[in-house]
Amino acid sequence: MSSTTHFVKRPQAVSSTAEPVWVPNTDVYVTDSGLVIKVELAGMKKEHLELHVEGSRIKICGHRPDGCRAPKCKFLVMEINYGEFESVIELPPGYDLSQAKAAYQNGFLRIDVPLAAGSGAGTIPIEGD
Repeated sequence: MSSTTHFVKRPQAVSSTAEPVWVPNTDVYVTDSGLVIKVELAGMKKEHLELHVEGSRIKICGHRPDGCRAPKCKFLVMEINYGEFESVIELPPGYDLSQAKAAYQNGFLRIDVPLAAGSGAGTIPIEGD
């Protein structure tokens, strides 16, 4: 299975304050025990992150403050995104978001989503004589 054809990542265009939002770099991959979502969010505190689950969708959002630069500077290059961000990832069937676990460490948010009960490989008993 190719994970790129079995999930949908949907960025939102604007925030509730009508400011543009950015979408963080994200990896989604499958392991033997489930699905892993890894999001690159350097320079943030976990208190500035929010995770919302609705059905098979997980919304990752928050705010990365820009408190390090001088007030009157002129950029020559600006590649780091600041402000509000949001990413909505729709997972394929077979994963249990209600049992997901999340951890934020060293600038990465990792969300482990286990296989749903009854999904995955296994044997099916045959009943009868």
